[in-house]
Amino acid sequence: MKVFKPLLCFTSLLSVSLLSVAKPDANKLPRTPSPKGAKTYIILPKDGKTVKSKFKVVFGLKGMGVCPAGIVTGEGKSPPDTGHHHLLIDMEKLPPMDQPLAASDNLKHFGKGQTETILELKPGKHTLQLVLADFAHIPHNPPIVSEKVTITVADPKK
Repeated sequence: MKVFKPLLCFTSLLSVSLLSVAKPDANKLPRTPSPKGAKTYIILPKDGKTVKSKFKVVFGLKGMGVCPAGIVTGEGKSPPDTGHHHLLIDMEKLPPMDQPLAASDNLKHFGKGQTETILELKPGKHTLQLVLADFAHIPHNPPIVSEKVTITVADPKK
């Protein structure tokens, strides 16, 4: 029997949509527990520093290991006590901690397990903050969030 794939995809999507309408808790996703005392922090740049428009950001992590996104155990979970970083740039408030973190210009994913990056920002004041997440980009429970670091990007014309 030949099945028309777009129709099959639409039917599957419709079924999932109807399920989420029928069950108000259908949007609740399982969260990976975080170990007590786990902490993420920004090593560089230091809070209050002035940097060039292109600069290095180095991530720190204590009490956990770094593991790329998508790596799961036989139980369909992240390896125990692991996660990967997400960098929030100039975000006034945290995104929802019970949903996958959506990548954007202000929320960078480091799903390959990177522990540093080179950023390029416009001159002026900026804030940087880290959030650790599991294999599915969902923050741990409780969330592991760094302190905000405020930096000033120097104007090269001055």
